[in-house]
Amino acid sequence: MLRSLFSGISGLRSHQTMLDVTGNNIANVNTTGFKSSQIQFQDTLSQVVQNAGGAQPGTGGTNPAQVGLGVRVAGITTSFTQGASQLTGRSTDMMIQGDGFFAVRKGAEQFYTRAGSFDFDATGQMVLPGEGALVQGWAAVNGVVDTNGPLTDLRVPAGAIMDAVASTTATYSGNLDASAADGTALTRAITVYDATGVERELELTFTKSAAGWSVAATDGTATVADQAMTFDAAGALTTPTTLTVGGVAVDISTITGFAGLENVTAKSQDGQAAGVLQSFALNPDGTIVGSFSNSLKQVVGRIALGAFTNPAGLEKAGGSLFRTTVNSGEPQLGAAGQGGRGTLAGGALEMSNVDLSSEFTSLIVAQRGFQANSRVITTSDELLQELVNLKR
Repeated sequence: MLRSLFSGISGLRSHQTMLDVTGNNIANVNTTGFKSSQIQFQDTLSQVVQNAGGAQPGTGGTNPAQVGLGVRVAGITTSFTQGASQLTGRSTDMMIQGDGFFAVRKGAEQFYTRAGSFDFDATGQMVLPGEGALVQGWAAVNGVVDTNGPLTDLRVPAGAIMDAVASTTATYSGNLDASAADGTALTRAITVYDATGVERELELTFTKSAAGWSVAATDGTATVADQAMTFDAAGALTTPTTLTVGGVAVDISTITGFAGLENVTAKSQDGQAAGVLQSFALNPDGTIVGSFSNSLKQVVGRIALGAFTNPAGLEKAGGSLFRTTVNSGEPQLGAAGQGGRGTLAGGALEMSNVDLSSEFTSLIVAQRGFQANSRVITTSDELLQELVNLKR
């Protein structure tokens, strides 16, 4: 049987596979996080018709004569070039800018994906829609994330509560006017909290007399009697520098006593009321920051990213998921923006990296290659028909 017949058949098979790959790329042109594939061909074994000959006295060497036996698919490679960004405005949509993959768990197996269109289930777990795979990361404990700990299913439960914290310190700063009229009284208040989050007003009253400024304090239950304030020649407060009111240490050491300026104010305190989670936002490092009803913000978790030495070695597992193989290497899990991993952008998604102009060109090449190989088979068949017709 003619060798060209089998060569043509191998060409049909290979170009059919090329059509399959190209068709799949085009079908996923709008798939979030999809990575296109490219096919590579290589020739198969060649039959030696004449071996190479070495040069002899009086004669030159001869080259080998070989007839190829067709083509085969050498490999199908996934391209991990960055896809275009699409703004969605959804707080649960996340896009990786750079290298890396989201880590998700489905059953007992861990997968990786570039598709960051996440949702929440009834228990507050962050999941991939359709697949139900659980997004992996680190949960925060009192606003602190330990990225050295094991990965857990990331959860941002609606109605999460921020604990109340009792106030232990407060700070006042600014300047008291040394030239103020005698009898001037300034009251500055700040809200402080007990261990259950009950708030109370802590007031400091500054009074100017002929002897200078004095300070008294009260929080409604505890009271600190009026104390004289002394300043050095440079206007810095020397005594007293702290007051303790109802268990709260009030730092007034930065208050100054220059003339012609009055801007003393309550600066800060370290307590807080209890609050319930109302919304959240994503930082570029993958930190999820929750906004609570007590007007405070606190870290509630951090998304983990995985990087691979050879991402092209990952195996597509369907649902825009990838699984590791022996040639992809083990994932290097860590925080976004570190260790070669990209940063994250909230409210956006990475679109498919399929280039339609290139894919349609590949479609034409595959079609013409298929036609040319079918012509080889037709021509070989005609030659065999002529051979059969020799005897009539």
